Amino acid sequence: MRESEIQKQIIETLNANGCKVWRANAGTVRVGGRTIKLLPKGFPDVFGVRLTDGKFVAVEIKKPKGRVSDEQVKFRDFFKKHNVIHGIAHSPEEAIEIVKEKMNNGKD
Repeated sequence: MRESEIQKQIIETLNANGCKVWRANAGTVRVGGRTIKLLPKGFPDVFGVRLTDGKFVAVEIKKPKGRVSDEQVKFRDFFKKHNVIHGIAHSPEEAIEIVKEKMNNGKD
């Protein structure tokens, strides 16, 4: 399964289970001859809020053997330092566990 397919499943699952999340667009894009800077490189693939308490959540999505980039490690370290709910998910089930704060919290 492609990472984009896993991402779609995770977004649908989190939005159906007490969160409101969105897909993040990072890097730059050219539109009509103009360069637009989006979110910083390495920003997690999915972000939003846990509706029960309004806490920010961030989920990096990887295929089973996917590797974390240096930029993603920097965000993981920042989130960990500031006690942000975050983690790396390979499936919708793992994303739910991250949001419930029962899993990896970005230790991958």
